[in-house]
Amino acid sequence: MSRRLDAAFAAARAENRAALIVFLEAGDPSLAATQRLVRAVAEAGADIVELGVPFSDPIADGPVIQRASERALVKGTSLAGVLDLAARLRKDGLTTPLVLFSYANPLLAMGEAVFAETARRAGIDGVLVTDLPPEEGRLFVSVLRAARLAPIFLVAPSSPEPRLRKAASQSRGFLYAVSRAGVTGARAEMSEGLPEFLARVKASAGDLPVAVGFGISTAEQVAGAAKLADGVVVGSAVVRVIEEAVARGEDPVPHVTALVSELRRATVLKQT
Repeated sequence: MSRRLDAAFAAARAENRAALIVFLEAGDPSLAATQRLVRAVAEAGADIVELGVPFSDPIADGPVIQRASERALVKGTSLAGVLDLAARLRKDGLTTPLVLFSYANPLLAMGEAVFAETARRAGIDGVLVTDLPPEEGRLFVSVLRAARLAPIFLVAPSSPEPRLRKAASQSRGFLYAVSRAGVTGARAEMSEGLPEFLARVKASAGDLPVAVGFGISTAEQVAGAAKLADGVVVGSAVVRVIEEAVARGEDPVPHVTALVSELRRATVLKQT
C-alpha cells in the first residue's frame, strides 16, 4: 500500500524539492486525450497524477473544474471508464503514482468492495474522496487498506487539532492540506495564514508527507508552497490550459507539457 507514493516523496526529498502533484479531470476533453495527457505530465516532471472522476454536483470544485466535469460527463465518462483508463496506462508501462480524486456517490454506486478491488487491479495507488470526512471514513478506510490502496484525507485551515490527528492517522501516502477555505480554483495570492496552518498539519502528520493544494496555479506560488510542504498540488491551472487549447482547436498536450515543466522547476528548494 502506497509504495509508489512513498517512493515519489522520497525521490523528491533526495532531490531537495517538493513533489509535484498534477490534477487532471478524466474524460476532458476525452478519455483518449486524458491518456495522452497523463503520460505527458509524467514525462514533464509530475511526481504524482490525480485523476478526477467527473461528478454532476462537484461542490468542492470551482468553475474551471466544474466545466471540465460537465464536459467529461457529456462525453459519457464514468468511474468504470476512469479505472479502465488507469489500467491501460499501467499496461503501457506508466510507473507514476495515480491517485483517484472522487466524490463518494460514484464509489457507493459501484459498491465499495467492488470499487476497491477494481481500482487495485487497475493500478491505482491512492483514493481521495472529497466529501468523506475522516470521522465517517473508518469502514471505507478498512476496505481500501484491504485492497492495498492508500486512503488520503483532506484537512482545511478550519480543522481543529483532533480532526487533523484523525485525518493523519487514517491517511496513507500523504495528507492533503487545503490551502484556504472555499473551492478549487486559481488565486492571485496565497493565504497569509498558510505557513502557520501547514506547521499545524505537519505537527499532526508526523512522518506522513503533507501536500498542499487548492488555489496554487503559478510557478511563483509553487515555489512558495514548496518551502512549506512535502508536495504541491496544481489542478485548475492545468485544466484551464487544456480548456483554452481545445477552444482554439489546438492539441492541449504541448501547452500542458510547457506549464508542468515550469512548475516542476519551481519545486526545487533554493539553497540558503
